Amino acid sequence: MVDFIDELKWRGLIHDSTPGLQEYLKDSQRTAYIGFDPTSDSLHIGSLVPIILLAHFQKSGHQPIALVGGATGMIGDPSGKSIERNLLDEETLRNNENSIKKQLSRFLSFDEKFPNHAMIKNNYDWMKEFSFLDFIRDIGKHITVNYMMSKDSVKNRIDSESGSGMSFTEFTYQLVQGYDFLFINRNLNCSIQMGGSDQWGNITTGMELIRRIDNCKGYALTCPLMTKSDGSKFGKSEGGNIWLDPKKTSAYKFYQYWLNSSDEDAKNYIKIFTFLEKDEIERIIYQHDKEPHQRMLQKKLAAEVTLMVHNQNELDNAEKASKVLFSKNFLQEINEINEDIFLDIFDGVPMSEISLNEFKNGIEIIKILHENSGFLSSNSEARRALVENSISINKNKVDQNYIVSEKDLIKNKYVIINRGKKKTFILKAKV
Repeated sequence: MVDFIDELKWRGLIHDSTPGLQEYLKDSQRTAYIGFDPTSDSLHIGSLVPIILLAHFQKSGHQPIALVGGATGMIGDPSGKSIERNLLDEETLRNNENSIKKQLSRFLSFDEKFPNHAMIKNNYDWMKEFSFLDFIRDIGKHITVNYMMSKDSVKNRIDSESGSGMSFTEFTYQLVQGYDFLFINRNLNCSIQMGGSDQWGNITTGMELIRRIDNCKGYALTCPLMTKSDGSKFGKSEGGNIWLDPKKTSAYKFYQYWLNSSDEDAKNYIKIFTFLEKDEIERIIYQHDKEPHQRMLQKKLAAEVTLMVHNQNELDNAEKASKVLFSKNFLQEINEINEDIFLDIFDGVPMSEISLNEFKNGIEIIKILHENSGFLSSNSEARRALVENSISINKNKVDQNYIVSEKDLIKNKYVIINRGKKKTFILKAKV
């Protein structure tokens, strides 16, 4: 078994940890948990780091627990947020929990025949019967308000310029999360909590409860919050979050996100988001640096992560779609790919519809460029572009005499028009 802490160190996955954790893990099989936000029916790539932490923990011979925050999801964690979030009902949270387990199963083994099988728990199960009076009597009395006020997540919200402050509901979040640590320490012999660096305050509150109430010791490990070298937010695209659910983010768009990483980011990401060995990663980076224009590093990163989150067939389609625009056999290959992927490739490209009958009769290229599509602003602009030899239909250059017809329809439905390399338009045949 590899040493868990040593593995995380070279991958850049440790932000902070409690003293003695490495030695503690060497004694015997240990159990650690990480909390996951159940406010959506899918995790996004911001959740990949904690998922991978649990996967490394299991690969090191220890037992991981994924804790779905059903109860805390009804409150809202103030850490790193400036506003209070919407609260969810139990039915929605349960549905989200089941979806999250399916996604976690691609990284963790829940097979109970193994002694270190992963578990998924929901803190709503032990909080739903806990009355408010019992909670403040049995738990709340052990943590002072001064202690809770000292946490950065609280201070940042109270001192924020927005002046919105923090509700009592959110203020109690760290106490509820702290009780989770106490509960699973008692009932599941779980002595380690892990999470992002913004969770350090909440995690140490749990350690404090374990120490004060049960006179036991808890351990903590946090990983850095992901950033991009250009300062933009990790895990976001123009369309919003990059989700792990293919219904929310297609495999093609998922693959493209990683493929478009900068060299600097890709060198970090391949250590953090893949399970490739150190020697192989160093070899890939060395080869990439010799021929950076080949983008070998980004291609390997995108392939590895897409394969883990999706599957081989979806990876194959994503790779094929990524190459199709530059293919010498463009028409053949674009016709072979799935229509959903076709639409993903041209997502955001302007589109207009023309009756299929017009294609059957044939349409003059100048009419297509202006009157039928509005792609170019006038017939004279269309003529100039054609004289300049800058117009392509389905990647083939055309002249003023070209007639666009049914034979040009990709998948019997679409025509791709280009002016030069940067301007693209899609025509769709309407039945």
